Amino acid sequence: MVNPTHLRTLLEVIRHGSFSAAATSLGYTASAVSQQMSALERDTGATLFTRAARSAVPTDAALALSRHAAKVLTDIDALLASTARAHSGTTRELRLGIFPSLATFALPRLLRQPEWQRLGITLRLFVGEPAHTIQGLRTGGELDLALVYQVGQAGLAWPSTLSREWIGDDDFRVILPASWGIRSGSRVSADQLADMPWIMHHPGTADATVIERLFASCNLHPRISAYCDDFNASLELTSAGLGAALVPELAMVNRPEGIVVLDVPEIRLARSIFALRTGDADDARVRLFMGQLADILRSHSIGPRHTAAQ
Repeated sequence: MVNPTHLRTLLEVIRHGSFSAAATSLGYTASAVSQQMSALERDTGATLFTRAARSAVPTDAALALSRHAAKVLTDIDALLASTARAHSGTTRELRLGIFPSLATFALPRLLRQPEWQRLGITLRLFVGEPAHTIQGLRTGGELDLALVYQVGQAGLAWPSTLSREWIGDDDFRVILPASWGIRSGSRVSADQLADMPWIMHHPGTADATVIERLFASCNLHPRISAYCDDFNASLELTSAGLGAALVPELAMVNRPEGIVVLDVPEIRLARSIFALRTGDADDARVRLFMGQLADILRSHSIGPRHTAAQ
């Protein structure tokens, strides 16, 4: 019989591309991940990975199994959540920390779905930036679960006692004022953007450091027209013609008119969204909630990089 834990590990290995990276994500050792995958291969009778020194390349069998595994795990969590709710006869309060753009553009969509009503969770929300909500997860803190983002490898640290699960990636997009006359969906190079004014994060912040390094790597040294850490303000200022900006997709769900979305091959950046939780929040209903939120993120992307602004 296939162990559901091994299926969860399989999905992480495929996502990260190596046993060691998956181990870091899951809080295991690389040896434990390797043993789980070997056990899964015995249980399924299939070779799932081509192993190399620093990578694990999934076979066609692994990719096919992963597609079924995602659905099976969701069904298991749904069954356990339903059983837990029936057994307790009550709803479960979840003290949730969440960053503003996720609270604004993704969570409300989940709360309106029928699946949410059947989940048996009541939320107590704390909306704030990741550095603040992580503090609420420390021993004796006010939170059970925090949804945070990390741009690159900089800017965040959390206690090793917390469980971490990847929820999705939020890609950044290059946006320009439509009044500049460049067509939506145009593919341009970083060099073509060099002389344009830009709206940037305040220097010294974690996001600013990552973006500055990315721009420097493609020899883009922007002329700054504004410093702004609020994405809604950056969108409005771009729409008004003040400058170009780099804005994540989540913040662009309700973007104003007058904005052009560009494809710039050299500028590829995303913020990874993670769920950090205490041991008290490790139950089926919480896992199902995180899975439903991950589905919302996938289904409400603004689309491929060549998609034009509406």
